[in-house]
Amino acid sequence: MKKALIVDDEPLMRRQVREVLEAYGFDQLVEAENGQQAVELARGEKPLLIVMDVSMPVKDGVSAAAEINRETPLPIVLLTATADSETVSRARDAGVSNYLLKPFREEQLSVVVDLAIDQYIRVSNLEDEVNKLRETLETRKLVEKAKGVLINQGMSEPEAYRKMQKLAMDKRKSLREVAEAILLMES
Repeated sequence: MKKALIVDDEPLMRRQVREVLEAYGFDQLVEAENGQQAVELARGEKPLLIVMDVSMPVKDGVSAAAEINRETPLPIVLLTATADSETVSRARDAGVSNYLLKPFREEQLSVVVDLAIDQYIRVSNLEDEVNKLRETLETRKLVEKAKGVLINQGMSEPEAYRKMQKLAMDKRKSLREVAEAILLMES
C-alpha cells in the first residue's frame, strides 16, 4: 500500500496535490492542515512520501520537515510561493528532498515526486551499504585482535585463523562471535 501525506492549509491546494498523487499511484492519502499535524501524522501513519506547504499556521513546513526527518527520514517535497535563499537553505538543512514553486503544473509535481522518491531510495541503499561495510570492518578488527591473542599463545597466524574457523563451525557461531569470546576470555 502506497501512502502519502499531503500538508497544506489551503483545501484547494490539498485537492490538487491529491489528484496528482492518485495519478502517480498512491492509493492512500492522508491530509493535514498545519506542520504540527504533519509531524503527528507522519509518526502514526508512516507515509512513503510527504508533500507539504512551507507557509502554514502552528508550525511551518520547514520546521515540520526537520522534526520528521530527525525521527524517521522520508522523502519530503516542499511547495512554496517563495524561493528566497534563507528558506531554501533551511529546507536543505531540514533534509527536504525537493522544492517546488507555486503555482505548479501537475506534471511538474509528478517529476519532483519521482525524483524525491528515487533520491530517497538511493540514499537509503547507500546508508545500508555503509552500515554493512562498517559491520564488516568491525568484525575484521575483532578477528585480527583474537588472532593476535592466539598467536601470543604460540600459534602461527594461519593456525590461529583455522582454529577460529573450526570453533565457529563446531559451535555454529559466527567468526565475530568466536572472536568476541576469545577476547572476552583473554580479558
